[in-house]
Amino acid sequence: MIDIFTTGGTIDKVYFDALSEYQIGATALPDMLQENNVFVAHRVTQLMRKDSLELTDVDRAAIHDAVAASDADKILVTHGTDTMVDTARVLSDISGKTIVLTGAMQPASLRISDAQFNVGFALAATQTLPHGVYIAMNGEVFDPAKTHKDRSAHRFVSE
Repeated sequence: MIDIFTTGGTIDKVYFDALSEYQIGATALPDMLQENNVFVAHRVTQLMRKDSLELTDVDRAAIHDAVAASDADKILVTHGTDTMVDTARVLSDISGKTIVLTGAMQPASLRISDAQFNVGFALAATQTLPHGVYIAMNGEVFDPAKTHKDRSAHRFVSE
């Protein structure tokens, strides 16, 4: 069983034409997994709908508590990319689980998005990596203790 916790971020942004802006909507994960014939046992829990820049220490504690309380030892967390490393570091004291965080640079609702690739890659990483906390983005696995987001390059890099 893989527990998937969603927190919002760009991956779940949708365009609201009347407002001329993107807002975080209901998670795209259940539909994405079904459309891509994902049959691995999983359950999806939407913890919050926030841009990662709006996440607080209280939010990170809620994510930590949900992951720690899960009876699954394989956890996938979808998260906004701007503060994904911060949350991954908060989760680093949880032992006995493989915890993988992923997200997207473009909303899953767009035709051209890295969301589906990143989720598929992160699902595979969750099933194959040893226990620990990881970031899986754009075909690479990162150690959050030695990683940061390079905003100008729109990618994660190891330090």
